[in-house]
Amino acid sequence: MTTQNPTTNRRRFLAQTTGAAAASLLLPATAQPASPWGGPVLDAHFHLRPDVASNWKHMQGCGVTHAVLLTRAPDQDRAKQAIDATPGRYARSVAADPALPDTPRILREALKAGAVSIGELKHHLALDSPEMRRVYDIAAELQVPVLVHIQVFPHFPGELPYNTGYPQFDKVLKAHPKTNFLGHADLFWANISADVPTDRGYPTGPIKPGGLTDRWLADYPNLYADISANSGNNALSRDPDFSRGFLARHKSKLIFGSDCSCADGKGAGISQGNNPEAARLAGKCVAAATLSLLQGLTTPALFRQITWENGTKLLKLRF
Repeated sequence: MTTQNPTTNRRRFLAQTTGAAAASLLLPATAQPASPWGGPVLDAHFHLRPDVASNWKHMQGCGVTHAVLLTRAPDQDRAKQAIDATPGRYARSVAADPALPDTPRILREALKAGAVSIGELKHHLALDSPEMRRVYDIAAELQVPVLVHIQVFPHFPGELPYNTGYPQFDKVLKAHPKTNFLGHADLFWANISADVPTDRGYPTGPIKPGGLTDRWLADYPNLYADISANSGNNALSRDPDFSRGFLARHKSKLIFGSDCSCADGKGAGISQGNNPEAARLAGKCVAAATLSLLQGLTTPALFRQITWENGTKLLKLRF
């Protein structure tokens, strides 16, 4: 039996979707005007919507030009429909519960069929658990990054922590040097400061230098940061002077994403999953808000690097 190269398969898949015949398009790529952000923008944290049109509507509304559809294993066909409907605009991930015995097979099959990353992984497991470690091994084997949601403070009454053990995450980074990790969510971003309160998920006020996330982004080549959701936006807006240095210091490790649940890319509908702690972004599109924030904190060259170049490089995308 001939073994297929996973990187070749992913590139072939993207090339096939990009080259689809114009007559088959449901939503032509030419329908979107030029980006208001001065160039292409990749949203690397875009949860797959229930229908094809909703994906494209959000992108048009906020001016994002390309997106990685975060897609659970059962929804892979639906993601493919969105990719086929608008060639050259989307890629997709695959996510499955690491605790289930069939997950390694499911992940490998989806990645070999064109998925470009694993995630978002949001489960009630420890970051260094055997279940998570076998996912990290698959990510290294097939040369794709893995996106992890790191949260301990509950957004809602009774909510359990996700991916616990972040203070010891450096041991995971050392043990899996060939796995590229994309850190995301409350605790990951709270730890850009050395002072992390335990009574809330989104700290405010000045940042104390020496935070774990800040240090580990510098120390470990395989750790990247997903600037998405209220967590990423809050972290970068709370102390602009610190954030300018942080963005410049880690310029090759930061990747823009939205994790936005608004309906139209302009803030309509539900924002941030009705999370009461994220009410500061209610009525806003997280993508547009964070892109505007980044523009104010960076140079045009750094803005493009964070919103386009880093993501397409890490995910090996060729749009």
